[in-house]
Amino acid sequence: MTKKQKRTLTRILAVAALFAAVAAANALLPLPWFAALALYLIPYFVIGYDVLRKAVLGIVHGEIFDENFLMAIATVGAMALGEYGEGVAVMLFYQVGELFQSYAVGKSRRNIAALMDIRPDSANLEGADGTVTAVAPEDVPVGAVIVVRPGEKVPLDGVVLSGESTLNTSALTGESRPRAARPGSEIISGSVNGDGLLRVTVRKPYGQSTVARILDLVENSSLKKAKTENFITKFARYYTPAVCIAALALAVLPPIVLGGGWGMWIGRALTFLVISCPCALVISIPLSFFGGIGGASRSGILVKGGNYLEALAHTDTVVLDKTGTLTEGNFAVRWMRPAPGVTEAELLETAALAESYSNHPISKSLREALPAAPDPRRVADAKEIAGRGVEATVDGVPVLAGNAKLMQDAGISFVPNDGVGTIVYVARGGAFLGSIVISDFLKPSACAAIDALRAQGIYTVMLTGDNEAIAADVAEELRVDEYHAELLPADKVERVEALLGQPGRRGNLAFVGDGINDAPVLTRADVGIAMGALGSDAAIEAADVVLMDDDPAKISLAMRIARKCMRIVYENIVFALGVKALFLVLGAVGVANMWWAVFADVGVMVLAVLNATRMLRKMEG
Repeated sequence: MTKKQKRTLTRILAVAALFAAVAAANALLPLPWFAALALYLIPYFVIGYDVLRKAVLGIVHGEIFDENFLMAIATVGAMALGEYGEGVAVMLFYQVGELFQSYAVGKSRRNIAALMDIRPDSANLEGADGTVTAVAPEDVPVGAVIVVRPGEKVPLDGVVLSGESTLNTSALTGESRPRAARPGSEIISGSVNGDGLLRVTVRKPYGQSTVARILDLVENSSLKKAKTENFITKFARYYTPAVCIAALALAVLPPIVLGGGWGMWIGRALTFLVISCPCALVISIPLSFFGGIGGASRSGILVKGGNYLEALAHTDTVVLDKTGTLTEGNFAVRWMRPAPGVTEAELLETAALAESYSNHPISKSLREALPAAPDPRRVADAKEIAGRGVEATVDGVPVLAGNAKLMQDAGISFVPNDGVGTIVYVARGGAFLGSIVISDFLKPSACAAIDALRAQGIYTVMLTGDNEAIAADVAEELRVDEYHAELLPADKVERVEALLGQPGRRGNLAFVGDGINDAPVLTRADVGIAMGALGSDAAIEAADVVLMDDDPAKISLAMRIARKCMRIVYENIVFALGVKALFLVLGAVGVANMWWAVFADVGVMVLAVLNATRMLRKMEG
């Protein structure tokens, strides 16, 4: 508990004891009304002074219709009718409910703060003379060398200069599997160093580091409210004045129409006001979304706002990019078919040189297949051709390396290769040199991930730039509902738009990609999900939901979390409105008194908040 909460609890306990003493004294020794009122006003003002003050300030500032106004009117009215004990009891139990709500929300925030306890306290900056000084991470320039000791948080993104260790990224990914760090390894801020000392060259300033971006994302997620949350806010804005008018009508009309009984009907109207307080909805609904975002982040799933959580819960179609999402993205050369008179070594070297400036996984696999790294000085005028391949000048001779369409566009006669995998055709000086077969592997959890989505009633679609043979082979193994092959980046956007435009569509469409060249599709989908975005600025920027590791099973887990969140939201709405509607009727006809009203207000709020806090529990994949 915070100091403020402890003070409130002390006040509640003291007032409860004082209230019990006054009630006992009044029961044993009946007091005149003015003496009883004076005694009851002591605990009433001690427990309710802040509510009364807020109600007065609300009236002064024109913000009349809130829970403080309702409680003030109801309890002051009860006192005026001579129901002193009920007036104090309503205010006392209202404060108990407020304390519980404050504690629950505070606990939710502390859980998320503990979960996101990745903010580094300092960075060990290495000086030119080798001395190490502790400084604020914000003060470390790019290119500086920092020292990360065993057990310390990595304060900034960078590349290991020397030393070997393992990194614990569980606070970022939700997984406890350690990651190896050695010279040349890229490491990210927020991870915890194992048992080795690392010297790291800083690549990004703190404000652009992974930890800073994640913290900013989580802290700002509450600003993007779900439609249901916005509806409840608007509902409360009109609901409270409406029930005040209804209570006034209940107090005035029956005595006029039926004659007499003013005290009875005013009492019923005050009970009506207490019951109608919308606290249960106004508090529990935002808390449900807040808890859902926090619970998801504990599993390494970052949701940028309640609106995306709600959209994900209503998703019925998931479109997945194949490479890097369902497959490892680690391509390797399987076999080669050189043209007559060309050796495999010559074919591979020419292709690797042409691809030496490309960051595409296919290009990396060609370079890695060489015994030694290609010499980039032999390459000039390298240019990538979207959806085709690359063209470059190698040793002064033009070279093409890419798919069959690239060969056809250049008018080069080539021998088709029907192998299963990505086929790289190579031509030099207008002559065909041969083809290279490169293939990828499915991730171990890919099939289970698709099965899990299918079990949730999700329609799955796979998109890929690979040829039909590869796409068909992967689609059959995964058992996706639909697939489309040989797509350029622009084609993927068109395909997603076609799916979005299908007649009769009711649910949302989510697109899952690895964040590389996927920004247009991530933005176009109802929900953009970036997978394996640890350290990827582009993916974190473009996506609505960020999966911090590359496990496709997290997709179905994110769906389950979102659906559970919305289920709890709807449970709270139905429960709160149902109970209040019942008690409003009972209060209007005189069956429910102030004590019943306290349960309908505070009791319902406590139960709704307890239900909402279920979202903070970590769900297992």
